[in-house]
Amino acid sequence: MPGDADPRSYGATFDTVAAEYDRRRPTYPDELIERAFELGGLVAGDRVLEIGCGTGQLTRSLVARGLHVTAVDPGANLIELARRGLDGPGRVEFVNGRYEDISVEGEFAAVFSASAFHWVDPDVSWAKVAAALTPGGLLALITHCGLRHELVDTDDEALIAAVTDVAPEVAAALPPLRDLETILSGVDDRRENVSDVWAWLGHRPLARPYAGPLFGEVEIATAPRVTEQTADELNALLATTSLYPRLAPAQREALERGHREIEQRVGRPIRAGMAAVLVTARRL
Repeated sequence: MPGDADPRSYGATFDTVAAEYDRRRPTYPDELIERAFELGGLVAGDRVLEIGCGTGQLTRSLVARGLHVTAVDPGANLIELARRGLDGPGRVEFVNGRYEDISVEGEFAAVFSASAFHWVDPDVSWAKVAAALTPGGLLALITHCGLRHELVDTDDEALIAAVTDVAPEVAAALPPLRDLETILSGVDDRRENVSDVWAWLGHRPLARPYAGPLFGEVEIATAPRVTEQTADELNALLATTSLYPRLAPAQREALERGHREIEQRVGRPIRAGMAAVLVTARRL
């Protein structure tokens, strides 16, 4: 299996599979974006920053609502796809680079990041975002979390077993599946520091004490659902994730084969619980 790379380096995978990433990755529910607009008091013409725009799934929603977006991403292929299909009264300036390394001028009414903020160095990210926001400006972080759900428990167990059989060291590092009540309770316990909340949700070492005094009014909104995917669809999605480069070619083939065996065994598409999650905080 590939060795001791910095976990954040796995994010570079996305640029090499940009078209499939755009095709396979889930988009973000309108209800969560509308909630961010409401909390931020955002209106058409407001200037916002998007960190990790990828192929533009969120960018398109922001432009459609009339925002003026500065969209940052290190992937040139991802940005090229993001430029396409933009439709709406807003406008976008794309910046190709890592957020830690680039400089953006002026202040923003909001900073958005969808399924990307964990790739930014947490020793830099929280302070740099706070500096980019106007006083009282909104930080809006969106992600998808695996969700334990009684309708999919059997499928979850089979999927986890498939990864464990192929790469037990990778399986041991996977985020735990939690039900919605546990997720929300954990957020309530950590509201004093938005970085603690984000670390809890993603099961990643992103919490930093310095972030606590920078942001207040931490809120969460969720959109839970049950997904169904064929083994072929699941395997295509797998190839666009940061898990994929952590597997050797033989492990990838074995895991893809395991997914096909699960589908055959259950006699239907494979189900999984999923929650789109919005975390917001206001710059103090």
